[in-house]
Amino acid sequence: MRTGLRTGRLAAATAAAAAGVIALAGCGVGDTGAGGELTMATGSTGGTYYPLGAEMAKIWSDNIEGVNVSTQSSGASVENMRLLDQGENELVMAINGVAANAVDGEADFAEEPLSNPGDVRMLGNVYPEVLQIVASADSGIETIADLKGKRVDIGPPGSGTAVAAEQILEAYGMSLDDIEVFNSTFEEASTKLSDGQTDAAFAILALPAGSIEQVATSSDVQLVDITGDGLETLTSDNPSYSPLTIEAGTYSGQDEPAETVTNWATLYTTADLDEETAYNLVKEMYERADEIGHDVGSQVKLETAVDGQGAVDFHPGAKRYYEEEGVLG
Repeated sequence: MRTGLRTGRLAAATAAAAAGVIALAGCGVGDTGAGGELTMATGSTGGTYYPLGAEMAKIWSDNIEGVNVSTQSSGASVENMRLLDQGENELVMAINGVAANAVDGEADFAEEPLSNPGDVRMLGNVYPEVLQIVASADSGIETIADLKGKRVDIGPPGSGTAVAAEQILEAYGMSLDDIEVFNSTFEEASTKLSDGQTDAAFAILALPAGSIEQVATSSDVQLVDITGDGLETLTSDNPSYSPLTIEAGTYSGQDEPAETVTNWATLYTTADLDEETAYNLVKEMYERADEIGHDVGSQVKLETAVDGQGAVDFHPGAKRYYEEEGVLG
């Protein structure tokens, strides 16, 4: 199925400004036994993790007695898993697929594995990081198989997008050798797609993606579905992926839903965090999600909190909350 996006000016969503968090006096980094001061590694200041993380930190600090959470910018998922392993941060946000690689010692962690991979614990999913494949309307690309022989941007080398692109092609019996590979950021990729330099581009982005909206202002594009046997193979081989429907109307001119997969922006900690603090962190995050002003705040949902768990064990405090709420049996 093709999902067309008609050309036209699309309204870009704006994120709410994130508030700073005052650290609790007298508590040192690493004081996780009974709450205290916690630090959370997020992402770059221009991305989603940083402002969203600051809002989450304020909710926790305002509503959990004895707990103050501060945030710091970082290089996002891969760096965050290393910061957690090194004890530099008590909380991190990371793509669940990257966290699975960290625990399993694969991909970016194959040559430099974590020191204590068995200590990583999952708290819960924050929002979906959606794999979106955008193709020009005149490229003839309607399915994954149609990518063969085409000029395809798969993201920067080593990025989560590039890893996902390779995994998706493999699930459909293809490889990078079957396409003409471009390695660009999606901002650059959108320009190339609009200018006709490429035929399609992969991107892992929150919904709705401003970059995709920008492409549609100057070009007729469509979303390529991930369905059928290839989808079953992908999710079987890579449990961190979950099927997801991009609802009709998510983008201007999108008259039909598009079927794809998502990784998750997920909150992680270590086994050192005490159970009551972990319980309260997830409880407040989901029960006060409507207080988050960022665009993706509406996507912080208890019903998707445990999707795509993969190789990482739940923290006992988080598990207790999910069992109480009926999310885990």
